[in-house]
Amino acid sequence: MYTNNNKPHTPFHSTATICPFSDMSNVVVLDNGGGFIKAGHGGEREPSTVIPNCLYRPLSSKKFLHPSPTSAADDLTSAAIRRPIDRGYLINPDLQRDIWNHLFSSLLRISPSNSSLLLTEPLFTLPSIQRATDEIVFEDLGFKSLFVADSPKLVHLYEASRRPYGLVAKAQCSLVVDCGFSFTHAAPVFQNFTLNYGVKRIDLGGKALTNYLKELVSYRSVNVMDESFIMDDVKEKLCFVSLDVSRDLQVARRRGRDNLLRCTYVLPDGVTHTKGFVKDPDEAKRYLTMMNRNAQPYSDLNQGSDRPDYAEKLEERKKVDLTKTEFDLTNERFLVPEMIFHPADLGMNEAGLAECIVRAVNSCHPLLHPVLFESIILTGGSTLFPRFAERLEMELRPLVPDNYQVKITTQEDPILGVWRGGSLLASSPDFEAMCITKSEYEEMGSARCRKRFFH
Repeated sequence: MYTNNNKPHTPFHSTATICPFSDMSNVVVLDNGGGFIKAGHGGEREPSTVIPNCLYRPLSSKKFLHPSPTSAADDLTSAAIRRPIDRGYLINPDLQRDIWNHLFSSLLRISPSNSSLLLTEPLFTLPSIQRATDEIVFEDLGFKSLFVADSPKLVHLYEASRRPYGLVAKAQCSLVVDCGFSFTHAAPVFQNFTLNYGVKRIDLGGKALTNYLKELVSYRSVNVMDESFIMDDVKEKLCFVSLDVSRDLQVARRRGRDNLLRCTYVLPDGVTHTKGFVKDPDEAKRYLTMMNRNAQPYSDLNQGSDRPDYAEKLEERKKVDLTKTEFDLTNERFLVPEMIFHPADLGMNEAGLAECIVRAVNSCHPLLHPVLFESIILTGGSTLFPRFAERLEMELRPLVPDNYQVKITTQEDPILGVWRGGSLLASSPDFEAMCITKSEYEEMGSARCRKRFFH
């Protein structure tokens, strides 16, 4: 283990040295996701900014623009996108350097030479990508020190700190299921270290789900293959996880007002509105609301369409200007998230999420199995689909021994959970001793310095 000026390297074995969220520090925490960048100062509860990790070029512009928190008001219809990360890994360092430089200089307004950087990095990143990242951090941006952490470790740290008397904190063991933009990982964590030999991966994430939704809508309704931002919005607002696919398929086949799944999304026209929207939000939520109430048998769901208030909704719908470009969704709403649970149904040679979790647990020591099944933590934007945790438990329960309990916890904010764990770690008094400094990087090089982060 390499040391700096005889300072001991102090890994964070427990949460005892982690301070609660405190005042702003000179540590910048950067959760560099494939979809979004979450950045802020260590010790804070919320990141200072959340922006797409890309450059985009609207139809009204001749050059690619930097993303910003205010870009949500821009017209992103058919915007071209350039992303530095593909399938979870950095493939365009120059583009990433450009985005980071804009982030630190224009949005965070920090001086890298006086700051340390805590950076998240995907599991099993290639050495060539690690070298490229270190070059950007130390040579191009000039940070004084760097610490690299993987997402499962930070999620475990944050959840253990939130519940100091819970199972995760007491056993110092959990199974983090990260359903992110590029892929999904089931990662066992023990003593705040990710057990790499037990990590299992599915090459499916939020990007693949959006692409599948684009294909379905383009084939059935209107061509939206170039509308990545818009279809992300459609997915987030209208898709949900089905608890009974065969039943929901029957509901989706019904015609007219008997189809409780049908809802309409209006595309932006660039004149009266530059953002797409759901035409009737109450109508879109109707099916999920009825399922949650359990007020009537599933076979009688179509009787709800005879209510007077629903008839009034239909009359209002007829009054809407139907010349707008819009499309209806029915079974697409639950078939898209279904990819995560049964990718083989689409011809993909991938295990479903439940089987992936079982394989990850079985890769660990048998004594850890009951604790891992009882401390499953969901994080990542794709876990925000309604009923995600409930469906996962239904799929997982038959695969787990009867004498084991299955407990699934969804983070309070799955998108920010990794960043908050990094913010907690950055507020630790031992943090600076865990970093590699710029002088160490210049003396020993990237490969030798990186060994400090492998335990």
